[in-house]
Amino acid sequence: MITAGEFRKGVTIELDGNVFNIVDFQHVKPGKGAAFVRTRIKNVMTGAVLERTFNPTDKVPRAVIETKEMTYLYNDGDFFYFMDVDTYEQIPLGQDVVEDAIHFVKENTNVTVRFFKGTAFSVEAPNFVVLEVTDTEPGVRGDTATNVTKPATLETGYTVAVPIFINQGEKIRIDTRTGEYMERA
Repeated sequence: MITAGEFRKGVTIELDGNVFNIVDFQHVKPGKGAAFVRTRIKNVMTGAVLERTFNPTDKVPRAVIETKEMTYLYNDGDFFYFMDVDTYEQIPLGQDVVEDAIHFVKENTNVTVRFFKGTAFSVEAPNFVVLEVTDTEPGVRGDTATNVTKPATLETGYTVAVPIFINQGEKIRIDTRTGEYMERA
């Protein structure tokens, strides 16, 4: 159990059967009346952000989030299959759990999967990945007056804006947190 007076950013709590991550908090001591804690909390399952106030002495259970290193194996159309690197157990996860992380993950890539009470709720790709450009238009010579970009399709099917000097077949580094081109690999 954790009291509302001990809230910090990044702490996960269990509230009304759901798991919330504290995005922001503020201890408020008005001139008149009792002090309270104003929070912005994000539901880790659905992504919904709520604002809620607590009495500083309110106690809420701390949520225990389990994190596992897993390897992405394959996609059968409906599910994405991941294997636990320690136990070799395979689990299927739907698109709602995998979300945008799958855009940056090719087969046999390690990812981080988060669980709450044995149920997976999020997949995180590594912060930086190296992927091959499978399709892009050739750059036009002399079109370099400003920072010009063009769309490029990666081997995972994701489309990213790259500088005009990047050609088909080159490997580039992508920041998975923003989905942006970083550099040639």
